Amino acid sequence: MTEATDLAERAGDRDPRVGLRAVAALRRLLEQLESVQVRSARNQGWSWQEISAELGISRQAVHKKYGRR
Repeated sequence: MTEATDLAERAGDRDPRVGLRAVAALRRLLEQLESVQVRSARNQGWSWQEISAELGISRQAVHKKYGRR
C-alpha cells in the first residue's frame, strides 16, 4: 500500500494545493476499496444489513449506492 502511504503523507503537506490533491486522491482510493469489499461481501452472501452495519451507514444508503451494480 505504498500509494496510500504516500498520499497520506502528502495530505499533511504544508502546501494546501499538495494536501488537497492528496485528500482527493485518497477519497477516490477509498471509494474503490469500499466498492471492492462490498462486492466481495455480496458475492459471499452477505445481506445489505450486514454490510451496512460494518460500514456504519444505513442499509438503504449502502443499497442505493451499490445495489444496482
